[in-house]
Amino acid sequence: MTLIYQSTRDENNRVTASQAILQGLAADGGLFTPLSLPKLNLDFDQLQQASYQEVAKLVLAAFLDDFTEAELDYCIESAYDDKFDTPAIAPLVKVEGHYNLELFHGSTIAFKDMALSILPYLLTTSAKKQGVDHKIVILTATSGDTGKAAMAGFADVPGTEIIVFYPKGGVSKIQELQMTTQEGANTHVIAIEGNFDDAQTNVKEMFNNSDLKLKLQEHQMQFSSANSMNIGRLVPQIVYYIYAYAQLIKTEQIKSGDEINVTVPTGNFGNILAAYYARQIGLPIGKLICASNENKVLADFFASRTYDKKRPFRVTTSPSMDILVSSNLERLLFHLLDNDAAATKRLMDELAVKGEYHLPEAVNQDILNLFAAGSATEEETAAEIKRVYEHSAYIEDPHTAVASAVYRAYAERTGDQRPTVIASTASPYKFPRVAVEAATGKDAGNDFAAVRELHALSGVAVPKAVAGLETATVRHRAVVASKAMQEAVEDCLGLS
Repeated sequence: MTLIYQSTRDENNRVTASQAILQGLAADGGLFTPLSLPKLNLDFDQLQQASYQEVAKLVLAAFLDDFTEAELDYCIESAYDDKFDTPAIAPLVKVEGHYNLELFHGSTIAFKDMALSILPYLLTTSAKKQGVDHKIVILTATSGDTGKAAMAGFADVPGTEIIVFYPKGGVSKIQELQMTTQEGANTHVIAIEGNFDDAQTNVKEMFNNSDLKLKLQEHQMQFSSANSMNIGRLVPQIVYYIYAYAQLIKTEQIKSGDEINVTVPTGNFGNILAAYYARQIGLPIGKLICASNENKVLADFFASRTYDKKRPFRVTTSPSMDILVSSNLERLLFHLLDNDAAATKRLMDELAVKGEYHLPEAVNQDILNLFAAGSATEEETAAEIKRVYEHSAYIEDPHTAVASAVYRAYAERTGDQRPTVIASTASPYKFPRVAVEAATGKDAGNDFAAVRELHALSGVAVPKAVAGLETATVRHRAVVASKAMQEAVEDCLGLS
């Protein structure tokens, strides 16, 4: 029986996996979400010996069940190859009493590579399955990592264009150069005068603009998304949590059936939602610990049951978490409301109009109880980078350090001693000045001087994603007001 994906805002908008991937965002503004979860046999006696690719096939075959075995083999083999600098793809490293799941060994040294390496293949395969011969326009907003990872995946892929918006001044210099030096005749990078939420809001509005949709159709084009709003981004993220658990068994850190906790530095909520789905299909997870930076809208939501975006937007040293409207939380909200699309839509409309919503009393408390949440200040984040370096000679990026600090506070507060996996979402080389200055307390100079110092401190080779970036040619220089984003899209695509 084919798995059904429904919009979180319309119970009548139901599609298959490939249709959901192709559309990206539902036409009603909702997110395509599985109504029920597949039944998997997570046999860890076998999975502990499985490769990352084999675990990926098990998970993707269950969730993307209208793909053939040959289609999945093609997508997986094309994605998880020598683009990653380790055959493990996502290695586990023991740091003090917990385990860092290093998700940054792909071509852009951030966790987005784990899903965006496969999304172009899933998307183009979906288009063929659905008989679509229009050009697919990937339209996305990024808080720093998604944009580069998406462009790396889609650059020069036939039948596609990709347009990325990012907040000028809201990403690290390394992140910005990774995007603005991107090659590929079909790639377009545009900075906006505004923050990530401005970019994401305007991207959603363009997806739902019927006049723009008609104009695209007239030019044989259609939008799709590379953000985690696209279920094709979210499902591949489930894989690495199951793989990590299998590796803990293989290295005799735990026994099969033992519960673990998972801590995730969280912005748009996709990564931790993938861990939730992993638990729902049988992974023994005790607590899902949601870690926020000073933009602690999620930590406040779990503490108060009120989602309130009416607060100052803070630019931090962990920019991929500088988000006040956390898109994927809508999927969890849908499940909290027992998959009630009408009730979900009412709350999302309240958020759009009033800037906040309150969870009703009658929600699925069992789901809510799975989550713990906390936040780390800028000072606490820097102190955690320093502490971990001094204790373990291991340098974390600021996002991982936020998660580490929140996890330590949680463990001290609760006494919860279950083995814990922390999603380490970026290489410190992505944020070298922050990492070096926090670890040593010394001025690191510019980002590239900091790269050299980071290499000396850590002994970790400078990744290809950073080596040569200092002298790479900047190809994308456009900066527009956030209100001018649609005009910029139309110019890029020759619609105007």
